[in-house]
Amino acid sequence: MAQFHLAGYRPGDPFLAAPHPTVAGRPAGLPGTCDVLIVGAGPAGQVLAAQLAAFPELHTVVVDRRDGPLAVGQADGVACRSMEMLEAFGLAGRVREEAYQVNEVTFWRPDPAHPARITRTGRIPDVEDGLSEMPHVIVNQARVLTFLREHAARSAARVEPEYGLRVEDVRVEGAGDHPVVVTTTDDAGRGRTVRARYVVGCDGARSRVRAAIGRELRGDSANQAWGVMDVLVDTDFPDIRLKSAITSSSGSLLVIPREGGYLVRLYVELDGVPERGTVTPETLAAAVRRILAPYTLEVRDVGWWSVYEVGQRLCDRFDDGPHDGSGRSPRVFIAGDACHTHSAKAGQGMNVSMADGWNLGWKLGAVLRGTARPELLHTYSAERRAVAQELIDFDREFAALFSDHSEQADPAVFQRYFRDHGRYTAGFGVRYAPSMITAADPEQDRATGFEVGTRFHSAPVVRCADAQPMHLGHVARADGAWRLYVFADRDRSRFDALAGRLAPLVRRFTPVGADPDAVVDVRAVLRAHHDGSVDVPPVLRPRKGPLGLVDHEKVFRPDPTADVFEQRGIDPDGALVLVRPDQYVAHVLGLDDHDRLGEFLAGALQEVTA
Repeated sequence: MAQFHLAGYRPGDPFLAAPHPTVAGRPAGLPGTCDVLIVGAGPAGQVLAAQLAAFPELHTVVVDRRDGPLAVGQADGVACRSMEMLEAFGLAGRVREEAYQVNEVTFWRPDPAHPARITRTGRIPDVEDGLSEMPHVIVNQARVLTFLREHAARSAARVEPEYGLRVEDVRVEGAGDHPVVVTTTDDAGRGRTVRARYVVGCDGARSRVRAAIGRELRGDSANQAWGVMDVLVDTDFPDIRLKSAITSSSGSLLVIPREGGYLVRLYVELDGVPERGTVTPETLAAAVRRILAPYTLEVRDVGWWSVYEVGQRLCDRFDDGPHDGSGRSPRVFIAGDACHTHSAKAGQGMNVSMADGWNLGWKLGAVLRGTARPELLHTYSAERRAVAQELIDFDREFAALFSDHSEQADPAVFQRYFRDHGRYTAGFGVRYAPSMITAADPEQDRATGFEVGTRFHSAPVVRCADAQPMHLGHVARADGAWRLYVFADRDRSRFDALAGRLAPLVRRFTPVGADPDAVVDVRAVLRAHHDGSVDVPPVLRPRKGPLGLVDHEKVFRPDPTADVFEQRGIDPDGALVLVRPDQYVAHVLGLDDHDRLGEFLAGALQEVTA
């Protein structure tokens, strides 16, 4: 559903953006200065880079200590919420086409009559109906990173990682334009210094950036390890192509089918924390066979394997902000495994890390562009640390239940826990607390299905201009803009009265020369069936780009098979639903509440001065 040709017709690949004018003057390799330096090209770093690429006038640099992109291994689960995020980058279709889709989960325990044998004790849907239009999928993390990396490289900003660079030190010196000094070395030991306006450490559990700002991962180790391997197997285990949680008298096993129809990932519980070098693919395969008895399994090929220790650790803050109450804006941030670590069994690591990157990315872009108040940056650590704490609490309980193979363990308890927490594992447990970007006093009854603080739950609609059925949430690209969805009242009286007030409200926050929807993008959903000639105000037909072309794709009507007004509990008198750039609902108001809407936006955005 992408839009292009706004600046004039250009043949060829429309998804390869013309480079921004500032790109041509940038030197190859590591620059002396930049706006944002991202350390680490993993899930958090690549999502952050992809989001900042939507601000092409900014100079974003990514460095990574590896010799090149990740090729295989590490995470593989992409939750429904992450798929919604990838849709905003235009990447969900590519991931979905290549991935394995998780539809059902089976549970296995020892057979009470024959404890040395396992038997299936349950089978449930992986995701509850109506939770998302997107599926839960399994695909190699390297492929997700490739899609994100290509997206950033094809943007007008042309953001691409610089590999083989190790960060040695990070210092904040003074308050100049580029106060963060970063020292790097390459594989040959040559040193380079970069000065940045902001630095983000996405450099993993042994983060140099975290150490440099004095933050520390704190928590516990469970004194337990798991082996993981991606393998091609010959087996008579009947659920080898279903996600399966298996607990036997010989240990626990998690089966995760992988993309392509043949590959499977096996998470194998180990006894304690083994000595380095004592675990091999052969010993892992032997453990799998003991757990699966009476079923057999032979490994024919090993694509990747590793051992990890279970532990839950968390930083007290995700930035270098002081504890002295001075209110100084942070300059250095950490994201992903650099600030929270946990087990892999709940499938949240890559997903939560990517969400960190998106949360921070649009905020940095807006502050650097000058459209948002600098105080916005304080909300990153507050919001994402609360999410990480919830994840660690969940992971600790989930891991304990999974590994409980005592005779007293009730298989129904774990199955019920898995089912009841399905919304959380799908990525929909996040509810941001009230802040400058999440309203404390919404009129929630106006739209009960769009809960403030939670992600905007998409629904089917039909675009009026061309009768195109689509999902309302899919109109939102990861471009840094806020979305204001106007749900009309039944007779359109309030909608029409509001129409004239929206344009000046939006202009209050739109820089001179920017497109009218660059900061606040207004969309409307009308109640009745209308064709493309429906009468709507100019704010819903904005003129954009250097040619002043009209954007006709702002107005929608309900899908006849699934009325969005009924599905999302929209009041008969209509509603305003304000959505943040990362797709979380910021406010719900009545159609008469444009003044309150303006006050709320003014608390986060910079007003344009004449």
